[in-house]
Amino acid sequence: MTAPLIQSDPNVMMGKPVVGGTRIPVELIRERLAAGETVDQLLEAHPRLTKEGIRAALRPVEHGAGQDGVSDVLPLPVSGREMGGRGGA
Repeated sequence: MTAPLIQSDPNVMMGKPVVGGTRIPVELIRERLAAGETVDQLLEAHPRLTKEGIRAALRPVEHGAGQDGVSDVLPLPVSGREMGGRGGA
């Protein structure tokens, strides 16, 4: 039996889901892609990461969504108004 592509272990990255065999959090992959980084840039920056690992990180969480800090959608940028900043009117 092969190890799951996404793993969560309380002793690795404080239990955050990571790509199996790495310490790369799913959250980091989602944030970087949402910010405009390409898959190739991620692979270059993280040699142990694979395309399969990235695909797995982008799949919706099947069990306990939200409990582990991973949502089933990419994070969206927050405007200054939503953060209580000066956004006009």
